This record gives sequence, C-alpha cells and structure tokens, in this order.
Amino acid sequence: MKAFVINKYSKKQSLQRVELSLPDVKENDILVEIHAAGVNVLDSKIKAGEFKLILPYKLPLILGHDAAGVVVKTGKNVTKFKTGDHIYARVSDYRIGTFAQFIAIDEKDAALKPKNLSMEEAASIPLVGLTAWQVLVERAKIKPGQKVFIQAGSGGVGTFAVQLAKHLGAVVATTAGAQSTDLLKNLGADIVIDYKNSDFEKMLSSYDAVLNSQDKETLEKSLRILKSGGKLISISGPPTPVFASEIKAPWFVKIILSILSSSIRKKAKHKNVDYSFLFMRADGEQLSEITKLIESGIIKPVVDKVFSFEKTNDALSYVESGRAKGKVVIKIK
Repeated sequence: MKAFVINKYSKKQSLQRVELSLPDVKENDILVEIHAAGVNVLDSKIKAGEFKLILPYKLPLILGHDAAGVVVKTGKNVTKFKTGDHIYARVSDYRIGTFAQFIAIDEKDAALKPKNLSMEEAASIPLVGLTAWQVLVERAKIKPGQKVFIQAGSGGVGTFAVQLAKHLGAVVATTAGAQSTDLLKNLGADIVIDYKNSDFEKMLSSYDAVLNSQDKETLEKSLRILKSGGKLISISGPPTPVFASEIKAPWFVKIILSILSSSIRKKAKHKNVDYSFLFMRADGEQLSEITKLIESGIIKPVVDKVFSFEKTNDALSYVESGRAKGKVVIKIK
C-alpha cells in the first residue's frame, strides 16, 4: 500500500511517500480501506516533535488520525462490524496512520459512518467532534443557559464545538476574523468577536466554561472571564500532572508537566476556577452519539478544502498556515 511517513521529527521536512505492506489485523481489529483522511493541527505538531515527550512514537511513522472508509477484513473477535461496512474513526494513539491506503483499527475506536455524509465529509469529523464532545459534554457538563466561550470558532474544532454547545443549550461566544462572522452565526454562535480589532476580555464576563486552543496569553485572559466555579479546559496546553497520571507517564515527565503548568494552576485556584488539559482520546461509542446528531441534521460538517492523496504535503502545509475555515481533508480513493 502507499503511505506518507516521517523518518525523523522536523518542522520543515516534507512527508515521504513510501510503499509498505498491509498492516497486521489483530483479533479485535477491522482492516479498513481508507477513502478519505482528515488533516489536523495535531498531525503537524507530532511531525515537528512537539509531543515526543508524552507520545514517544517509533519512527518511521505514518501520520494521520482521522479516517473514513470501508471494512475489507475483520479479526476473529470483531462483533460490531462486518466486511463492507462504511465506517469512520479517530484511531487511537500509537496506532495512527490514516495518510495511507489501508489501516487496522480496533473496533472499539470506530463507528458506522453517518449515512448523510460523503466519505470526505465523514473524515472531517472524528478528531474535532470527539474533542468538542469530551470538552463540552464529558468534562464541562454544559447545561442549558450556561455561557461558553470557544476560541477560534472558524477552525476545525471551533466549527464543531460551536454547533455542539448550541445544541446543549448554551449561550455561545467565539472569536474569529471578520470574514467568518456569517459562517459562525449560521452555526449557532450568539457572539462573534473579531479578534483582530476587539479584546474578548473586555466584552465577556461570568462565563461557565472556556475551550482554550490558543497561546499562553489567551489562556490567562480566558481565566479572567470565568466566574467562580467555572471551568477552563485547554486543548493546547500546558499539560498537567493529572494528565501525566492519566497517560501513565514516567515520573520525570510528571515533574516537567507540573513545572510547566504550575503558574496557570495557581492562578486558576486563586480564582476558584477548575483548570484542566484535555488530550482527546479515541472513542467509538461517543462517535456513534455524534453520528446521531449528524444524521438528524443538528450538526453539519464544515470542510474547507479537499486535496488529492498525492498532495498530502500541500494539505498539511495548508493546515499549518492557519487559514483553513473548518476542516481539511485528503481524498485517498
């Protein structure tokens, strides 16, 4: 099969197109012929080596976390899927590799593809959908009438999170460029702040939850708009000692993460705000819940561009440029 790999961590080096054997299919696995793969900022960060402390991958490594495709083989213990099923998935850590023609996926990480989506649309959903779900439903436990601030609303996570937060009954504020205002209003945002010309800290107060995806300065400003008892959930760091325990990191990693996050944790405690870091995980059951929302028309995918498989490096570069409105997808078959 054809695949795109990294041989060493590098910000500048392109992915290498290689020919590889088909992956082994374990007893709980489905072998999937990939039709489309989503491209995420996470792929770029792993390529650059930003996560090698908490995700020590063996190189060479096939990149890619999101896939939509067709089951072509099943392991002997598989019960959820059969050959010919159309599925989508955010594959689990240490088993990534969707920038390829085939991948073996543990059945617990996959779900049946929404019937009303194309393969390309479906491939845009899993990572951003599960991120938004785990932030808003699982951790923030958003209830009707609560106020939620979602940063970078026009990005991949943002376009999904705005729709999910609105479905949960929240008042939704977000930031974006002026050209994205209409898009975000149509997705359900109540307040869209032009980040180039306005300061959200001066416009928002007493919020229940913040989904932080930006830099340290934005993280600290977000802390100041939360009410006592509010939740600041960051998907861009800094990771915490609690997260280190969750991933069973070595003791020295726990110490490093404790130091990196000590400042924001102290400031959050002083304000009686719960700060946590979320590194989303694969979860086929949650993805099945997301499928229901998509098939009922509550949530719609937002796809900016679809690149051919041969243009995988261009797709990753486009994601790195920060210009994408919604998701970028690679069409593999």
